[in-house]
Amino acid sequence: MSTLTSRTKEQYWIDLAVELSARFALSAAETDRKAELPKDNLRLLFERGLDTAILQEEKGGAGISYATFGRIVFEIARGCPSTACVWLMNTSAAESLITLSNPEKSDYYLHQWKQGKRFANALSEPSSGNLFLNPVQEATPLGDGDWSLDGAKRFVSGSEWADFFLINVSIDGAPAFFGVERDETVEIHEIWDALGMRGTRSQLIGFNETRLRADNRFGQVASTRQNLIALGLPWLSLGIAQSAYDALIAQAQGKKLSDGKPLSHVQWIQYETAEIHVRLKAAKLLAEHLLDLADAGSEQTIVVSMEAKILANQIGKDAADLGLRVGGGLAFTRALPFERHLRDAQAGGLMAYSSELCKLFVGKNELNVREQG
Repeated sequence: MSTLTSRTKEQYWIDLAVELSARFALSAAETDRKAELPKDNLRLLFERGLDTAILQEEKGGAGISYATFGRIVFEIARGCPSTACVWLMNTSAAESLITLSNPEKSDYYLHQWKQGKRFANALSEPSSGNLFLNPVQEATPLGDGDWSLDGAKRFVSGSEWADFFLINVSIDGAPAFFGVERDETVEIHEIWDALGMRGTRSQLIGFNETRLRADNRFGQVASTRQNLIALGLPWLSLGIAQSAYDALIAQAQGKKLSDGKPLSHVQWIQYETAEIHVRLKAAKLLAEHLLDLADAGSEQTIVVSMEAKILANQIGKDAADLGLRVGGGLAFTRALPFERHLRDAQAGGLMAYSSELCKLFVGKNELNVREQG
């Protein structure tokens, strides 16, 4: 691809995601039914180079833009949301460890990632909910410069397959982030029996006096650094929304009424389809604006990421709900994909930051509300 233009290179990765997504869609229902990690999908994404595409070219990546990264998440999610979610978490954890670690550790993580090792974010605590950047679990100093963690993290997507974890703890009341390599002190609690996004296998993990090495601690985070999870989560929900929308269009055009006309001739379906179409388009435009800001290095990405997530989470639910109603009684069964879309769509609004917390942040920002004390 060295002779291709920059724009053509970016399109190459989007086209690749579209191609693979169509393949993932064939097994998405089975992934959901079995609640198994879509390992074959994830291996294929790695083998085709998508895992490391976000890295700069000098580090062996493709140097793709954030705009392209978001579109990749969207396309994968259209085919299999669980695959997209685990891929996003793997990519974001690895990129963070490579970017924010000291040079020696950065090279180590980079080498491991290129070898196909798996990474996961272990940030959400059972007691701190959405506030994953402000952990309450205090690390214990060991006296030799290292610390120890005795606690748990929840909703760790792809945890059973992960070799490395990005974790957070509180040290002297302040957040601290570490890379942790899986060992015998890391315990997977198999409690995952979820409503939707079942293929993420987002288990609870116990850290039993796990050593947090000082040389694995993150350095200072640049103010212009962009968070891949914040950029990707709106597109995860938008992928679900698009898949549900495409399915409802196909159902409305294909199912016949008693007079032989397609279901698409029913007026209430036309009205509600128009509303979903417009809102989905608006949500995409806001999410595209978010990625443009990220590529420009704008600090506005923080608030816009929350705005984009609010719209994306809700349109995902509403598109799936309309599909369910258009599908009728059969849509409550596995014969049609709408019940799965509806269940998958619930996850976006719960993933940190939740829709409620995003609305709180945006509302305070708009009203210029500042906390006292």
